[in-house]
Amino acid sequence: MQIPKPTEAQKERFIDLVPDGPGIEVKPMFGNVAGFVNGNMFMGLFGGDVGVRLDETARRELLAEDGAGPFGPEGRPMKEYVTLPAAWIESGSENVDDWINRALTHVSAMPPKAEKAKRGK
Repeated sequence: MQIPKPTEAQKERFIDLVPDGPGIEVKPMFGNVAGFVNGNMFMGLFGGDVGVRLDETARRELLAEDGAGPFGPEGRPMKEYVTLPAAWIESGSENVDDWINRALTHVSAMPPKAEKAKRGK
């Protein structure tokens, strides 16, 4: 499976969208980048697409918006994530921040991800 790579400008734009706060960090992921809170991913970049992790009700609500869609590889999208409409990202719509904050709130309520043991120790 070919994983699309974002441009440096797309990575920078994504990083600018990630809110500041306790437990929030940006990490590289398969040639893309993702936003994590307490070790759990709440938003990601896949090629040029920005996706957010939402509960089922919010996913249905966002998918009803023109330009929203599955997030991740074609045929194997990430099941709890929805791609934000590209037009919102390009225009700087406040909808982007609203949905990112909804994803952050949803994922912040999850238990912190346990750190994996280091190999060879």
